[in-house]
Amino acid sequence: MPEVLFVAYPSRSDALALLEGVARELEELGVSHRAHVIDPSGTVPVISPDTIVVSLGGDGTFLHAARLAHAGDATVIGVNLGRVGFLLPVNPSELLASINLALSGNLPVEERVVLEVVTPRDGSHIAVNEVVLERAQPGHMVRVRSQINGDDLMTYSADGVMVATPTGSTGYNFSAGGPALATGLAAFVLTPVAPHFTIDRSIVIEANSVVELHADDRPAVIVADGAQRATLIPGESIVVRRSPRSVKVGSPTGRGFGARLRHSLREGHA
Repeated sequence: MPEVLFVAYPSRSDALALLEGVARELEELGVSHRAHVIDPSGTVPVISPDTIVVSLGGDGTFLHAARLAHAGDATVIGVNLGRVGFLLPVNPSELLASINLALSGNLPVEERVVLEVVTPRDGSHIAVNEVVLERAQPGHMVRVRSQINGDDLMTYSADGVMVATPTGSTGYNFSAGGPALATGLAAFVLTPVAPHFTIDRSIVIEANSVVELHADDRPAVIVADGAQRATLIPGESIVVRRSPRSVKVGSPTGRGFGARLRHSLREGHA
């Protein structure tokens, strides 16, 4: 039985107000729904492929909701509350119509690449936007040796090295000088962050590639979607590869890559 799961932060009064209003309308239509208010305890709701996950807030809320949807093989809809957001294609006024389209199977859905990062001691983690191996000590660079499918690529002296998905390419990657990738591409991009006396260009690689990043000389931290996940001691490495499962992102028609990128860049929020 299809249901709707709303995801929001408790501090977003606008999100909670929108949730309350749409929930009343869904009740009148007989549609099952529930809310997941994000809290520090990390409680994770159980969802199924029939669930429509609705993110109410900004990009951070969307990333949380997208990871939930990915885990349950469900569809996520990102609702834009406030600034123009590249990850958030649905306006509040379109929410109910978008939910109805999703419930009837008529909402356009794009399957997007998700990253899995495997660390030496902390297991594996999922990233919808990007994985960064970055310096652990302020004022010091980290020396990162990179490999693709076992072949040596570059050794960077930098603040960090990032692997970004097409979805995340307009975020941190774009700020670091990397390219914006069309969200439907089966690819990801390797971008150095503030490199010192080394190549500063990004490299776009096929999504079936396996990237290894080695912390050669100093401790480093692993950050996935903006959250620190693990630490590395010198000599340790991580593996970044495509998750076997994509994330399904629902979007109304007429919201193509060009239009979303143009609006994001115009508003300065890419």
